[in-house]
Amino acid sequence: MNHPDIDIDKIIRQLEDARAMLIDQSFESKESRATVTLDQTSVGRLSRMDALQGQAMAKAEEDRRQLAIRRIDAALARLEREEFGECLECGEWIAAKRLEWDPTVLRCIDCAD
Repeated sequence: MNHPDIDIDKIIRQLEDARAMLIDQSFESKESRATVTLDQTSVGRLSRMDALQGQAMAKAEEDRRQLAIRRIDAALARLEREEFGECLECGEWIAAKRLEWDPTVLRCIDCAD
């Protein structure tokens, strides 16, 4: 049974909207993660270093996006299995406010410490 104090339809919409936004951001940032040109005759050394740093930051941001998408997918799977809102540690219900704030949490506040 899913958490009894949660509007499940609202949570599903919230998760699906967040997932769609992350996928859109991933698509839009694809160019900034592209390989940096090695030709120093067309780009100066400092400009290339800046481009490499920007690429590294874009890749790290993409890694965080992909992790968030996996967490959202896991939350949607728990909803489908009707296990949404149960703490993985103690099995008690996670506080409704905590789930509304972040529907991907896996543990109640006591077990999260």
